[in-house]
Amino acid sequence: MATSGMTKTTWKLQEIVAHASNVSALALGKSSGRLLATGGEDCRVNLWSVNKPNCIMSLTGHTSPVESVRFSTSEKLIVAGSQSGSLRVWNMEEAKIQRTLMGHKANVCSLDFHPYGEFVASGSLDTNIKLWDIRRKGCVFRYKGHTQAVRCLRFSPDGKWLASSSDDHTVKLWDLSAGKLMAEFVEHTGPVQIVEFHPNEYLLASASGDRTVRFWDLEKFQSVGCMEGEATPFRSILFSSDGGCLFCGGREALRVYGWEPERCFDTVPVAWGKVSDLSICSNQLIGVSCSQSNVSSFVVDLNRVKMTGSGTVGALPKDSPVTQPAPTGSSLRRNYERPSTTCTKPKRVSPTSDDEEKESRAEIQNPEDYKEIFQPKNAISRTPPRNSEPFPAPPEDDATVVREAVPAAPEAATPAPPTKKNCEQLHKPPIAASTPTVCPDPPVTPAVSSSPPVISAARNEPIGLKVADFLPVVKGSPPAEVVDEDAVCQIRKGHDTMCMVLTSRMRNLDTVRAVWSTGDVKTSMDSAVAVNDLSVVVDLLNIINQKASLWKLDLCLSVLPQIDKLLQSKYESYMQTGCVSLKLLLQRFLPLITDMLSAPPSVGVDISREERLTKCKLCYKQLKSLYMLVKSRAAQSGRYGSAFRELQLLMSGLE
Repeated sequence: MATSGMTKTTWKLQEIVAHASNVSALALGKSSGRLLATGGEDCRVNLWSVNKPNCIMSLTGHTSPVESVRFSTSEKLIVAGSQSGSLRVWNMEEAKIQRTLMGHKANVCSLDFHPYGEFVASGSLDTNIKLWDIRRKGCVFRYKGHTQAVRCLRFSPDGKWLASSSDDHTVKLWDLSAGKLMAEFVEHTGPVQIVEFHPNEYLLASASGDRTVRFWDLEKFQSVGCMEGEATPFRSILFSSDGGCLFCGGREALRVYGWEPERCFDTVPVAWGKVSDLSICSNQLIGVSCSQSNVSSFVVDLNRVKMTGSGTVGALPKDSPVTQPAPTGSSLRRNYERPSTTCTKPKRVSPTSDDEEKESRAEIQNPEDYKEIFQPKNAISRTPPRNSEPFPAPPEDDATVVREAVPAAPEAATPAPPTKKNCEQLHKPPIAASTPTVCPDPPVTPAVSSSPPVISAARNEPIGLKVADFLPVVKGSPPAEVVDEDAVCQIRKGHDTMCMVLTSRMRNLDTVRAVWSTGDVKTSMDSAVAVNDLSVVVDLLNIINQKASLWKLDLCLSVLPQIDKLLQSKYESYMQTGCVSLKLLLQRFLPLITDMLSAPPSVGVDISREERLTKCKLCYKQLKSLYMLVKSRAAQSGRYGSAFRELQLLMSGLE
């Protein structure tokens, strides 16, 4: 590591253009921390070596966007789940498809490999969890219990248990050998995005949309800690190698937590945005995030992160690295035993078409990197990748290098076989269409084309922008030196307008808050609608969505027209709030509405029933209108397409 780089705690490693379309799934190899898999809306899975700009291998076969990816413990296998509900398993050492598994009725949201057997667990939007034997192409068992999408699955280190988390706010623990539910944790008040087992002890961590991280004792099946009050939910968590602390990836920071008692050891600012996965390599924490078709990787030097001691937040002095502590709870609970366990034999075999497996390909994009990682010379057993040196921090004064990525193969369901000319360049005979396609490694050239570049982050510091860089260029006149007064004047042009907008919003919020203090939720929503400010409606719905008991049938009449506006909004946060509100409304009131409308007329006069029937008719009419919008948006690809498809399933009773 460069001397000047030793002063850095975090830095951006690189940015790559990973797919021809939006990236929809990311996963790091946990054993090495140096392999990265990306899934895209182009239906491909691309394989990368962290800190290298070129795609190693492109895996094809899926016919719908890839929703989730996961490496096996040995990093020999990789599994990907799609929006159509299918799974495909590739063997990366042999560069070929190994299994195609069909059975889910909706998006595959979560995956995990069993640590000792050749088994894969998958969780879906259809609320089911399936355990697959990839040797026999069969479904071993189906675990039913969640009522909404299963967002995360993790096998315990000894391979005996499976933990699952869901949008239904619960964490469940399943016994694999008995095939039944062992425990259910219901303390979260929001969707639970991720769970993670402690590497040694009977301890489980979970992170939820309610912006809390909870720790669960797996001997007593009870909560032993809860960290609350974060600004945004955590999207990824990971125990340290020795199990002494928990790393949590937030929107723009890494937080380091301990438990019993719960406390924050350190907060490290990292500009990684919505980090999707974490891994540890050579005492460095690697984090990856995506934005549209780009994927960025970041490094946190754990030698400079506080992972024990009091709850004081802040980095250590630069010249005093900390040695890692012993596991926090080693004296409090049992440790896992790791026998070579297996799962129950398959009870039934699901049919899989051989034609589907022939259409799935593992296309090698970079032969040199592929051989270095997956086929090392004279290696009896592979430990991927061989290079175990830490990633060097960029020198402070290096110029930023912009390089163009070697793009993955063009978007297609089945890649074309190599041409004769390409094969002659490799000094090999033409390759049959049924074998993995090996292509030469194109040279890296300066970024002069119109395609997005790979950005190698050579610095973390500002690059010396001037005031004039923020101002519009006047055509036909040479650039002139802008004095500070003129620059500030131009920058402040929109300031007064923005202040007026924010002042107006604050006034509207004060009006709604005054009504809210009376405890009347319906009147509060009516007042938010009356001020004609959709942002205030969003703020109020975000509060109401956290507590389903606040929803009443009267409130639905006020909210449904606003949900229509939110689902058609150009703002991502508005659309997300609208989807959450509509889902809660459907789960709570759609059965009531349909039952009321289908019930026979009552005998005699029942005013309350007539009023309720009238409200149900109005709600039904608004829901029918919304259903057409949801149905049209369900065909979209990506995250919001998934949300609208889930709403379409919930609204199917309206047809």
